[in-house]
Amino acid sequence: MTRYKLGIDVGGTFTDYFLWESGGQVETFKVLSTPEDPSVAVLQGLSEVAESRGCSVGDFVARIDTIVHGTTVTTNAVLTRGGAKTGLLTTAGLRDALEMRRGIREAQYDNHCLNVVPLVPRRLRRPVGGRIDYKGREITELDLEDIRRATTLFREKDVRAVAICFMNSFANEEHELAARELLRSEMPDAYVSVSSELMPSIRFYNRVSTTVLNSYVGPILDAYLDNLKTRLLDAGFKGVLLIMQSTGGVALPEITAKRAANTLLSGPAAGPKAAVLFTARQGRKDCIVIDMGGTSFDASLVQDSVVQLETESDIDRLRIALPMLAIKTIGAGGGSIGWIDEGGLLRMGPKSAGALPGPASYGRGGELPTCTDADLVLGYLNPEFFAGGKLPLNLELAHAAILDHIARPLGISTLEAAAGMYRVINSNMAHGVRAITVERGLDPREFPLVVAGGAGALHACMIASDLGMTQLLIPAQASILCAVGMLQSDLQHDFVASYVCILGEHDPSRLAEIVTTMIEEGGKQLEYEGIPVNMASHHVSLDLRYRNQYHEVTVPMDFAAAIAGNVADVTAAFHERHDKLYGYNLADERTAVELINVRVRSLGQTDKPEIPTIAVGTADACAASKGRREAYVPESSSFEDMEVYDGHALQAGNVIRGPALIERRDTTMFVSKRFTATIDTLGSCLLQANKGVEDA
Repeated sequence: MTRYKLGIDVGGTFTDYFLWESGGQVETFKVLSTPEDPSVAVLQGLSEVAESRGCSVGDFVARIDTIVHGTTVTTNAVLTRGGAKTGLLTTAGLRDALEMRRGIREAQYDNHCLNVVPLVPRRLRRPVGGRIDYKGREITELDLEDIRRATTLFREKDVRAVAICFMNSFANEEHELAARELLRSEMPDAYVSVSSELMPSIRFYNRVSTTVLNSYVGPILDAYLDNLKTRLLDAGFKGVLLIMQSTGGVALPEITAKRAANTLLSGPAAGPKAAVLFTARQGRKDCIVIDMGGTSFDASLVQDSVVQLETESDIDRLRIALPMLAIKTIGAGGGSIGWIDEGGLLRMGPKSAGALPGPASYGRGGELPTCTDADLVLGYLNPEFFAGGKLPLNLELAHAAILDHIARPLGISTLEAAAGMYRVINSNMAHGVRAITVERGLDPREFPLVVAGGAGALHACMIASDLGMTQLLIPAQASILCAVGMLQSDLQHDFVASYVCILGEHDPSRLAEIVTTMIEEGGKQLEYEGIPVNMASHHVSLDLRYRNQYHEVTVPMDFAAAIAGNVADVTAAFHERHDKLYGYNLADERTAVELINVRVRSLGQTDKPEIPTIAVGTADACAASKGRREAYVPESSSFEDMEVYDGHALQAGNVIRGPALIERRDTTMFVSKRFTATIDTLGSCLLQANKGVEDA
């Protein structure tokens, strides 16, 4: 009997499915998302997949061994400020730290810049007596009456979640744990986050902000996962459900629910994992990954087959200090709305038409012009074949929306307006790529561009041209690349503990104790998730800095060497990494290197499905031709008659010279005049700039 594994990625516009069969076959599916309850779309998609298999939903679902699920539930809760009403218990005198943050203005010269509004209003930030010093010694006893008074207020104000964060709790967690036990006895139904469990590391603002974020989104994620598990159980699912984490790993729902903030990049985190799989076939270890969906555009960087991580970042100006993939996200997708600003300039996004009403051409009530409408007017999309023909597009509605809102106000033709929309959104996305490369001292021209997302393949050539990039890779599964990556991810748990000292003057036994404790905790979680010992691994790294610096650099560490007191290798690695990031190092000046945090990543290896190869053909792709149609050529700012190919009929070795269009059921690829495409054995489209493109 055929068994299945399924990756499901819920986006703002579409929900994507990547199905792998035990026989080695793979298939992709897309359905419109249901923002009011994302689990509805999940079940709708399962029904569609079951129908394609000629069986009932129950029979199909019963044969699924694993579902890996990425969700935007927590992300949307933060962006829309739709999280749970949250209270905060914190050390007396520090209740305003959440609002004061680090005391640094985000925009120093902008007198109109307002501070971000905290997720917890001041009246719900309750001070608690008691104090621990930086060495973990109790200076003042915990005031339990302060906690009881706070819980009384929380109940009166219908608070659903509480964050607990006391000063120096990373050095001694006793006060926080005592507060948690009292809180749970007073408010047994509340979602509670404790900073010493979530991230026991220094920097109070980072801890309090992260703990509040975790509580703010915790009840939302908890309710969603309960609803999803119930729906899947009712449908007959008996396999393993795993949830994608912001680190690029996966975890069980019950573990994920306790660390809800780990899912703030749940969906986009899987795309780079899949990119590593496809670039490896080309003998490349570095790449830039872009993912253009219906609502947003994500850009990330892979170096030496490793997706770059950040140990602290911001989501909508709110600090989160948990490890997350370094992904730059902007509001640029197929649903991005075009508009004219006060200065009369054409803008694209960040507001999106989403899944409902969607672009004007969807015919679902949308009246505003979007990127998808522009792509349709420019001839890139076949209105009868969008989403494989399941969602026909209305060309007249797209024309009318662009004419009314863009062309007429600017005094230009509809075609000129659509071309302008296309150029503007491409420029926006190129700027997003520069943020993860040029702004970090990297040259994007030295990397291949891996393209993902349903809309990405239509815009990738022009993004690459804007950046001077000459190589692109568009996987056959590009439109659902994140769903592919979910089945390529391992179980993963990250731990951190502060240990501040000069590297080399550290106490080896103390370092061993810290690392061993975290490894044991990681081992327990992996064992709970069913990972045998021989499939588990633990990786140690250190956050290091030159003495008196503020920011640290994370460097892998040979645990055995450090325990033995040999830190020469990790010190050399730190100098090298610092030089690569900032353009200099102080190795010759013998400046002291300071240890700040110790980190452990526990990985549980999963069985990863392979992508099947396709038939090998010749360079001639004529057999896959679907005919010709006129479409816009940006290089000449004109419409040309170009060849259209069936992406599902292409064979390995086929060569396609631009300009041309390649249509698949889930996406359309535009090969611009500057590029030539070659199909590889996985069905990926490799695009190489024609000679002289660098000077174009």
